Amino acid sequence: MSPTNQLVSEYAARRPVSTNWYERAQKVIAGGVGHDLRHFVPVPLYIQKGLGGRKWDVDGNEYIDFLLGNGALLLGHAAPEILAGISDALGRGTHFGNDHPLQVEWAELIHQLVPSAERVRFVNSGSEATQLAIRVARAFTGRNTLLRFEGHFHGWHDEVVHGFQPPFDADGSLGVAPRVRDNVVAIRDGDLNLLEDVLSRTKDIAAVILEPSGASWGRVPITQEFLHGLREITRRHNVLLIFDEVVTGFRFSPGGAQQLYNVIPDLSCFAKIVAGGMPGGALVGRADVMSLFEFTGDAKHDRHQRVNHQGTFNALPLSAAAGVALLRLVATGQPIQQANSLTEQLRVAWDQVLDQQNVAGYVYGTCSTFHVYFETDPHRVQDASTRHDLHTTDPDRLKGMPAGLIDSYTRHLRQRGVDIMSSTGGVLSAAHTESDIQQASVAFEETISALLDEELIVTM
Repeated sequence: MSPTNQLVSEYAARRPVSTNWYERAQKVIAGGVGHDLRHFVPVPLYIQKGLGGRKWDVDGNEYIDFLLGNGALLLGHAAPEILAGISDALGRGTHFGNDHPLQVEWAELIHQLVPSAERVRFVNSGSEATQLAIRVARAFTGRNTLLRFEGHFHGWHDEVVHGFQPPFDADGSLGVAPRVRDNVVAIRDGDLNLLEDVLSRTKDIAAVILEPSGASWGRVPITQEFLHGLREITRRHNVLLIFDEVVTGFRFSPGGAQQLYNVIPDLSCFAKIVAGGMPGGALVGRADVMSLFEFTGDAKHDRHQRVNHQGTFNALPLSAAAGVALLRLVATGQPIQQANSLTEQLRVAWDQVLDQQNVAGYVYGTCSTFHVYFETDPHRVQDASTRHDLHTTDPDRLKGMPAGLIDSYTRHLRQRGVDIMSSTGGVLSAAHTESDIQQASVAFEETISALLDEELIVTM
């Protein structure tokens, strides 16, 4: 039996209860899982509980959790402050279909923390936030075209499902009308001259949208200089700038990446952390742009001259309660500082493992995020004098590592009690400990040795 097949067999053997749940799921859940990234061979994880920086599956396997609800849990699992807020709200009712005081308190906190948040509009997810941002931008400018950057992820709706994974010019999904792509221009990030040229030639661009961390929460980094140049160029061309801060919001700083980098967009999209790990999101922005939601009492205006937006569960009381509890702590800066410090320790420890084993790759990331890149092209490895020479911002390379490598890497880590977010990276919370970092580093070292034995990664 090959090492890969043996690992798959051992992985399944430790998860018999999960296997049973997966067999049941395949009979009733379309696709077998609830999110495309949860699919995994031989069986997805079925988690039973989480506490702090750890979680346990239905088979009793324990994991140091660097997935953290897809990045939503800055305080870790079952944070007492979040649970207390939800419990208090729960006693008053789960849902009203009306506005309520917690909604206003939640919006006030976002307004206080986020530089661009002159006005706030609540939604239920990151995808809803970006979809609404695009609609608002088109309404405000009277233009139709969206400019986006290859590799950046903005949700699963039709406008943005193309272009976030290689090959970037391929369709992102079946079922999207061809005409949708007629209103989207996709280019590489990092090139201000290219951006200037496109905006000069294409007069119908309503907005530019991007992840201010760089594509896929920083897997493909961009520079602060690019962000500042982007802001200057879009302002000069009267094009709205949209920051997708679904991951970076309240993780990079209390005011998000825009505060950290001192680049203020016109509109910003939030989810995940903004709702304390509960379902929820927000579109925030300039007061004049966000005035498109206002009712005036004039029948013609209110029917034809404003942005239409509904949502039964917008600002759900339980989500608002969790968001208020979380943002009060975020305002102190302490949870962010704690998560950042621990993540820096992890990045250093894991990069030392690669250095000691002379692996062609490196560890990188910003604030409380980390990524691992493995260079598998023998020509690039041969041409590199040191591991530093392998550093790249090419999205095709950083988002194009072999699928077999990523699957085996993830499987080895899970067998050793570590779960990650996607590809080869993850995020940390304020609830993680130095012991978690030490244990995860041992698991990483063993994983690297196994990948070398399987010849899935190479040495310098």
